Amino acid sequence: MKIEVLGMGCAKCHTLTERTMEAVAELEITAEIVKVEDMKDIMAYGVMTTPALVIDGIVKVKGKVPSKDEIKSIIRG
Repeated sequence: MKIEVLGMGCAKCHTLTERTMEAVAELEITAEIVKVEDMKDIMAYGVMTTPALVIDGIVKVKGKVPSKDEIKSIIRG
């Protein structure tokens, strides 16, 4: 599983990254977590508001920071 956190380095982006790492650890799954900060790469997903959470190439959340439990639910599918 590849999880991408899209954002230019704002506080919300850092919070989303931390919560995502905690969620992955608590679920005890193997996932590659990548921080995407390049605007061209972010725009390639059609995301205009950050932060955003992308799982296996699909934008799941944009423009907000979900709770850790919400992230776990999103990861589980």
